[in-house]
This record gives sequence, C-alpha cells and structure tokens, in this order.
Amino acid sequence: MQPAQSLLLFGATGDLARRMLLPSLFGLDADGLLPKGLRIVATARSAHDDASFRAMAEAALRQVVEAERLKPELVARFLGRLRYVTLDASDPAQFNALAAVVDPARQPVAIFLSTAPSLFRATIAGLAASGLAGENARLALEKPLGSDLASSRDINDAVAEAFPESRTFRIDHYLGKETVQNLLALRFGNLLLEPLWNAQYIEHIQLTVSETVGLEGRIDYFDGTGSLRDMVQNHMLQLLALVAMEPPAQFDASAVRSEKVKVLRSLRRIGRDNAATHSVIGQYRPGAVAGMPVSGYVEELGRASDTETFVAIKAHVDNWRWKGVPFYMRTGKRMPSRQSEILIQFRAVPHSIFADRGAVVQPNKLVIRLQPEETIRLLMMTKQPGLDRDGVRLREVPLDLGTSAFADIRRRIAYERLLLDLVEGDPTLFVRRDEVEAQWEWIDAIRQGWAANAMTPRPYAAGTWGPSAAIALTERDGVTWRD
Repeated sequence: MQPAQSLLLFGATGDLARRMLLPSLFGLDADGLLPKGLRIVATARSAHDDASFRAMAEAALRQVVEAERLKPELVARFLGRLRYVTLDASDPAQFNALAAVVDPARQPVAIFLSTAPSLFRATIAGLAASGLAGENARLALEKPLGSDLASSRDINDAVAEAFPESRTFRIDHYLGKETVQNLLALRFGNLLLEPLWNAQYIEHIQLTVSETVGLEGRIDYFDGTGSLRDMVQNHMLQLLALVAMEPPAQFDASAVRSEKVKVLRSLRRIGRDNAATHSVIGQYRPGAVAGMPVSGYVEELGRASDTETFVAIKAHVDNWRWKGVPFYMRTGKRMPSRQSEILIQFRAVPHSIFADRGAVVQPNKLVIRLQPEETIRLLMMTKQPGLDRDGVRLREVPLDLGTSAFADIRRRIAYERLLLDLVEGDPTLFVRRDEVEAQWEWIDAIRQGWAANAMTPRPYAAGTWGPSAAIALTERDGVTWRD
C-alpha cells in the first residue's frame, strides 16, 4: 500500500484522542516519520473550527508530552497539519462537508474510527456515500468490536460493505507495545529459547493484567461489558496467541495472523461442564489502594450489579506443542498494583546435584513485563560467592534481556507504531476478522457456562488480588500466582 496523504480522525475531541492519538501523531511528526504532505482532518460532534481545535490539541500535548520535546517550531508544524470539521456521524448528509475538506488529490486516505460501536454502521455508510471509502481508503477500528460473536459479525459485515479485509485495520493497542513485539524477536530471533518453548520444558504460563483504578468515568461502558469482554477477549487472548503461536514462515501480516488464529482455534472450550472449575469471577468491595480508602463497585456505580470486575481463568491450548501446559490468566480492577506481565515458568531440573550440599534449585522463570515499565528478565540460578563451608549457597539472579541497552532511545506510545503502520498501510500488528471471531466464540462459551452454573461474582476487597477462589484455582495445581 502507498502511504496515506490524508488521515481522518473520528472522535478527535475524546479522551483517547487527547491522551494518546494526538501526542502519538506529534511524536511521529517531530521525528520526521509522517509523510511530508500528510494532513490530519479531525472530526467529532463538538463545535470547533480549525483554530479552536488546534488550541485544544496544543493543550492536550502540553498535558502529556515532556516539556523539552515541545519545541515551538515542532508544535507549530504539527498544528499546521490539523483541520477540523464538526460532524454528527448519525446524519449521512453531513459527510459531504467532510469530503469537501479532504482534498481529492490527497490520496490514499487513512481513517481512524474511535466512536461508539452504535455509530459504526452509520459512519461507514456516510463515508461510502460521500466517496471517502474508495479503493485508496483504509479504515482502522478501535474497540469494542461487538459484545458477542453475533454483534461482532454484524459490525464486521457493515465494515465489509465498504472496506474489504485487506483495507480493514482492527486495533488492539497492546500489539503496539515494544515488549510485545520484542516477544517475537526473543522467540524467533534466537536459537536459545525456541527449542525449549514447549510442554517438555515449560510447566505453566501466567498472564496478569491488573489495574488499580475503578470505573474512572467508564460507568456505562464497563457495567455493560465486564472484565471478561473488556480485557480477556482482546488484550489477553492476543498475548496468549503470541506466546503460544508456531513460528510463522515470515514476518508479514498474513503469516503472523494465520499462526495466531491456529492458537485461538486450539483453545479448549470452557463452558457448562467446566466453567465453575476453570474460571473465577469477582467484584471489588470497599478497601484501600496505595493506602487510600476507595469505594466498592456498587457504591461507585450507584446501583446493584452482577458485572464482574475480576476474572481468573485456567486455559489450555490443545495442540502438540502445549499439551498439558496450563495457561493461567487473571485481570481485575482495584488490584494492589498496575501491571501487565507474562510469566513463563520452566520445569525444574530433573536431578539436583546440589541437594546433598543443602542448596535449593529454583526452576527458571522468564518474566515479560509490558507495564508500568517494559522489561524482559530471565531468572536463573547462580552460586553465591563464598568458601561453602556451610554448604553450597545458590541464589536466583535476574538477567535483564529488556530495554536497558536502549536507554538512550525514547520509549514510544504504543499508538505511535499503530498509527504509523496505518498511515503506511502495514496490517501486521492489526487483528484480522477470523481472529476476532475465534476470540468471541471462546468468550461466548465461557459466559454461557457462567449462566448455566448460576455463577455470580465473588466479593474481594479493593487493594487485594481478587477472591480467594482465584488463589485456589492455581494452588490446587501446586502453582502460586506471581504478585
């Protein structure tokens, strides 16, 4: 695909645009990575002209971007790219005004759609009717992409009426994180680990995505969604697929995404017969986070609710490589700390030659952390210095395989890579339709299993790691969560 010459940014006055999209685009522009003639046409229902939107954009940059990077000439150059069109996406007639601002000579066009899913169909129809969905246009979609398989298919069918799969870019911002991409480099760029990346050498895998926040202004969205659909269906299943996938033939969109789909289709079904033993759901009650008292979920919501704010799942990938290896996943709100982490727990050595000398040998661990900092650490056993008169002393020591070697390079917002890939037309780090639908099939079965077993969220105090049943989920297998 040719680089875009116009970028249409829907939902341009929203929180995502102010915190992530505009700062990301500024960062790309400041580094000279955007096409020289690229114009960014922003649109939303809010009444702005070019000048007032540029003022809003500049204020957003000053809240997010480090002051030393906001050089006046760079800010002025970026703001000069911005145009604004007030648009109610539910009114198809208003798209003609948007099309008039997009110079037909500025082709191809990249479109970033960050609006409510209820507006997807009307927006796509308006784009098509105004000539903005032609062969040189590509469309990026921000989640949520449905609430179940049926609604996801409805959205995808609406998109497909104007944008074929080759020009549809579904966003999961976790795939733009440097450490997620480094996972692929770690696995497939080194001979050392890949021969060990299987059931023979790996005992289990843990995936944790925890948040310290509660509803934080997302009341209507989250209470109708819950943690399973908000986090597991997209971010966590994408991480699982990247960890478990077979080596793709090459690093391109088709090969990488095809291998991920194979993993998602190999996930053992969790439903009526095993939902109660393979999943735990919870909802936070009043407690304390970082030493500060916080309200419970129902108090924040203002009404009773059975929406889960915590999920723990024991999953299996039923294929040759991962036979018998459990994948433990957990995500929740009002946890003790904010972190996204993958733990690869290797098996113990088959025989310890140090046992008679009083030394304990711990199995190796590979810890891949995505946030708050991005690091990769391999925990290995080494001998503690000394004369060993009281026995050999071994200590678990981390080898930093992460980003310390690149301390001089600015850590980029995940959206920087995704926006640049959208502008340049590279779909490798975006999600294909069959991936989304495979994810929803697995998630829908779990929710049906919860309903069939009359499962409701167990209470847990804010500031803890979820209900005690989540601990039991792993402890009965002799596994302890890494906190």
